[in-house]
Amino acid sequence: MFRDLSIDVETGEIVAVIGPSGVGKTTLLRMLSLALEPDGGAVEFDGTDVWSVDDSERLSLRRHIGMVFQEASLFDASVARNVEYGLRVRRSWSDRLRSELHSIVSSNGTADAVRESLEIVGLTEKTDQHADSLSGGEAQRVSFARALAYNPDILLLDEPTSDLDPRNTAVIEDAMSEARDRGIGVVVATHDMHQAERVADRVAVLLDDSIVEIGPTEAIFESPSDDRTRKFIAGELIY
Repeated sequence: MFRDLSIDVETGEIVAVIGPSGVGKTTLLRMLSLALEPDGGAVEFDGTDVWSVDDSERLSLRRHIGMVFQEASLFDASVARNVEYGLRVRRSWSDRLRSELHSIVSSNGTADAVRESLEIVGLTEKTDQHADSLSGGEAQRVSFARALAYNPDILLLDEPTSDLDPRNTAVIEDAMSEARDRGIGVVVATHDMHQAERVADRVAVLLDDSIVEIGPTEAIFESPSDDRTRKFIAGELIY
């Protein structure tokens, strides 16, 4: 599907991937999340070609990556249980047994990491509330908190605010900045170019079957080097 595609993500930065609907932004994120093996080329994590190692090592690498999808997918449980889920499944079985009491459940019934991540998305008052009672925007914020709770090295966001109102969008965008400030590398796929301008340190422009340009946000929007980028931002390209 892709041709001559290259993208890198550093710790402590936000990279926005912009492009029209159907161009492959979600497919790109699935490859970056190690859920989809490319037909050619390589996906490297900290210098390791992830598809050249065995399944157990790849699973270990995958534990360093979090992902938030366009639609929240929460379990039939409390907000706290939803958020702590990532903490539990990313531990080895021996670690889970050793730290279940001390690391997951604190004196007030909520792990410190769960509480901190819920604070970031402004939902500490919802800790014990059942997930099915949340609004759509609140559910998406819980999904973000779940991905943030285990402090991944890379956080992938697939159109995380496309269905949200301005208030919930602002909370998610602030949470992206908090993740970056924690040293997490963030990749957000978005069709909202204004959002890319607001949150990203760098922007990658995905058109047709390749990234035609990637660079600092201001340079991409103010003085792109590729004429296709200029036309796309100006709305002159029809897809």
